[in-house]
Amino acid sequence: MRMNPISKLALVWLTLLGSVLVSFAELEFGHCERVVKEWADTSSSREEHPPNIDKRSLQDLLFFLHVPRTGGRTYFHCFLRKLYDNAEECPRSYDKLHFDPRKQKCKLLATHDDYSLMSKLPRERTSVMTIVRDPVARVLSTYEFSVEVAARFLVHPNLTSATRMSGRIRKNNVISTLDIWPWKYLVPWMREDLFARRDARKLKGVVIIEDDNPYDMEEMLMPLHKYLDTPTAHDIIHNGATFQIAGLTNNSRLSEAHEVRHCVQKYRNLGEPVLQVAKRRLDSMLYVGLTEEHRESASLFANVVGSQVLSQLVTSNATAKTETTKSEASVTVSESGSDKSETQNGTSEVASNKIEAKSGNMTVKTLMEVYEGCITHLRKSQGTRRVNSLKRISPANFTRGTRTRVPNEVIQQIKSLNNLDVELYKYAKEIFVKEHELVSKKMVSTSKRSIADLQNVFGEMEGEKLWKFVSVALMLLLLFLLFLFVNARRRITSKVKI
Repeated sequence: MRMNPISKLALVWLTLLGSVLVSFAELEFGHCERVVKEWADTSSSREEHPPNIDKRSLQDLLFFLHVPRTGGRTYFHCFLRKLYDNAEECPRSYDKLHFDPRKQKCKLLATHDDYSLMSKLPRERTSVMTIVRDPVARVLSTYEFSVEVAARFLVHPNLTSATRMSGRIRKNNVISTLDIWPWKYLVPWMREDLFARRDARKLKGVVIIEDDNPYDMEEMLMPLHKYLDTPTAHDIIHNGATFQIAGLTNNSRLSEAHEVRHCVQKYRNLGEPVLQVAKRRLDSMLYVGLTEEHRESASLFANVVGSQVLSQLVTSNATAKTETTKSEASVTVSESGSDKSETQNGTSEVASNKIEAKSGNMTVKTLMEVYEGCITHLRKSQGTRRVNSLKRISPANFTRGTRTRVPNEVIQQIKSLNNLDVELYKYAKEIFVKEHELVSKKMVSTSKRSIADLQNVFGEMEGEKLWKFVSVALMLLLLFLLFLFVNARRRITSKVKI
């Protein structure tokens, strides 16, 4: 069959167009490959942890890199706030963080900011900790929490009213969920969707929802499978833990973060360098917890981080007492009554706050007891608030049981979209097991050392010393037996007299 001239010309143009598109695609991939490699090389060239500092030793500043929906809020309220005074927290921490930490003498920085914040921190004086969660559970929890918080606004008649009121009730000294990354993006987005669906139901009139799967209630809220495939989810949620620990979120302080993240999202095989950087960051951290290993993680935190903070409190308390004594002496010499009073009160208040309010005679054991009591109360209040929020989108409700209704193909979709997080989670589990074994061995070693010390005490009592010790012990035993004998005789004698 012969082709006419127009068809031949069209075929030539299509061939040329295809070649041009292939060339552009190759150029774009090549550009992305260079961008990612340069970023990874730069990150590797910087010392993640100074070689002369033990990573297991708590430094002056503890940076809690809080990956959303990993249980970090529990650690913040039930561990860190029990260990650190309010004055020791970095100002405006635990939110979008608008301050320069280098100007502050703070000891605790808890925030959803990513690892790029380390560029503003004194690296050699900073210890980093984080908690990692199974990617499927983290994504489901992110979806559920987005819906839960957005549903609170449904008390308003319309979206305009809800948006206006949320702006009014936010105060300068109060941290709102809408201030915190990533909720400052996810909640308004979900809130708009919920209002749109509620308005659509009103137009239809009576709407009967027969499906009992909260992850697929089209009439009430955005179905999970659609949520997963939105640009917002791709940019913020998927592989979120890896990007946050690598310092590449859309909240990053790195100018190249957006381009690197975009390249990795577009070309899956470019994610490996980012994953390796995130793994090295985990290796350099003081503590890496696992959401799923809740009790073991809490115990590890108490023994690794808590024990060192408590030790520092004892040291600072001893220092404060010394400074108090010195200040009393110097004030007495100057004969300044007002100065003396102010100095004594200020120093003693700091010391007493450290001892009584935060530590007292606190040990790792009592710290764990305080933590257990705190999480019980916190979970109860969170549960009540969640139930009240989800009432507004009934019959949609999220519980541990409802997660079994998520289809297997959706679970596989989550794993595929979060392939880097899946690998990072496996690596975090390896680190956790090693650290847990190390702490267990250390505790056993300490117990053996205590027994050995006790044996040494008796071992050193040789010859005459040991004989004196045994003689005194026997004498005390004889006196005790004599006391029992005399007491028994008195009872017998009293009975005879009666």
